Amino acid sequence: MAYATFDRRRTFLPLLAALITLAWVTLFLWSSSPYGRYLDHGRWTDVGFAATLCSALPAGRLLLPALLYVGGWVLMSAAMMLPTALPLLDIFGRLTERRGDRGLLLAAAIIGYLMVWTVFGLAAHALDAGLHMLVFATPWLWLNGWIVGAGVLAMAGGFQFSSLKYHCLDQCRTPFSFVHQHWRARAPRREAFLLGAHHGVFCVGCCWAIMLLMFVVGVGSVGWMLLLAAVMAIEKNATWGRRLSAPLGVGLLLWSRFVIAQHSGSWLS
Repeated sequence: MAYATFDRRRTFLPLLAALITLAWVTLFLWSSSPYGRYLDHGRWTDVGFAATLCSALPAGRLLLPALLYVGGWVLMSAAMMLPTALPLLDIFGRLTERRGDRGLLLAAAIIGYLMVWTVFGLAAHALDAGLHMLVFATPWLWLNGWIVGAGVLAMAGGFQFSSLKYHCLDQCRTPFSFVHQHWRARAPRREAFLLGAHHGVFCVGCCWAIMLLMFVVGVGSVGWMLLLAAVMAIEKNATWGRRLSAPLGVGLLLWSRFVIAQHSGSWLS
């Protein structure tokens, strides 16, 4: 029994690390391939095989882009956000290490966590699509689309100073108490799923504004994904991570101000 416990503990983190690595490799290969445009929201149906399918299938221009988007977003969530949840998953794995269904419970927690991020991604995609429609329908916005990017940067910067940001961040930074608050082992699989989902809700509450920056810098940019993932991992898990939030907010507000200053001459055009 002791050997089995040690073996489970030793194999969980490498398996999860392999899953995260696979997600990053898949994203890199996808973004570098001729199909990389399908990671970028504005170009789902322009050309190629997907454009043909969109035209041939019933409701294809709605369903196929949505399926491609969900697949890409789940990969992004696994690559960017699962590393930030490693402390919680490790604690939960240790707490359930003597159970025969430990693997299923960990899988349920991961699924719950990623499902919340997928729902957020669908909402973000709907918002992004609505903004594109508004820009296309408004000649002034079409000529001054930079305003949307500057607005997102300012919103993300301002959110870094909000009480909601710090409330959710504190929940994410205390995985031990979070697990003990949500795990009673009375309905193990349901509780494991809800543990992951609840943690995902607080994670979205903490990081949604930073994730929306992907719509500014480019959803298909693996380099920006790595940078933003590192920022969120430090905020949530480093001992000094909480002190990063305010300087990050200042930086984003200054970036927004810089964008506005660059285009200030086009306001009235």
